[in-house]
Amino acid sequence: MIDRLARNWVYGGFLAGIMLLALLPLLAWSVSWALLLTLAQLPIYMLHQFEEHDADRFRRFVNAQVGHGREVLSPRAVCVINIGGVWAMDVLAIWLAVEAGLGFGLIAIYGVLVNAVVHIAGGLVLRRYNPGLVTSIVLFLPVGGAAWWAVQQTGEATLLHHAIGLAVALLLHAAIIGWVRRPR
Repeated sequence: MIDRLARNWVYGGFLAGIMLLALLPLLAWSVSWALLLTLAQLPIYMLHQFEEHDADRFRRFVNAQVGHGREVLSPRAVCVINIGGVWAMDVLAIWLAVEAGLGFGLIAIYGVLVNAVVHIAGGLVLRRYNPGLVTSIVLFLPVGGAAWWAVQQTGEATLLHHAIGLAVALLLHAAIIGWVRRPR
């Protein structure tokens, strides 16, 4: 069962992302625009993950590009990274944004923005498409950028919030790179 979940999590995430986006308008009158955009980070990430991981695209891409045919990223690692590293991080960031201050929503927002930069930079360096590039441009930059701007405009985002958000996003990406490049 664990292996089946590790290989198919992205399809449930994609459907959940659509449902969560469909529910967001119900909150539009009861939460601030900045919080609404912060809440949108998780479902747009779920849609992005579908582009990345449908048909095992990202894992195969990384294994071919970085591993040169060796498995440097397993289905289980991809599942843990995305559910534990992205979904759980976003849920925690949203809870913190509601309970401890909107500035903590920058954790989820920087997660999206840093991931977009990684995909775009990778596309430019390799001069080719990489799984996740389209949604990075079409969803992450506009929605993540709008969320960053909206949170910033509230005055609730301190330099510390920005530092925490950016550090968490960079550390998550560094951990993934470290995992993929670890000696075997």
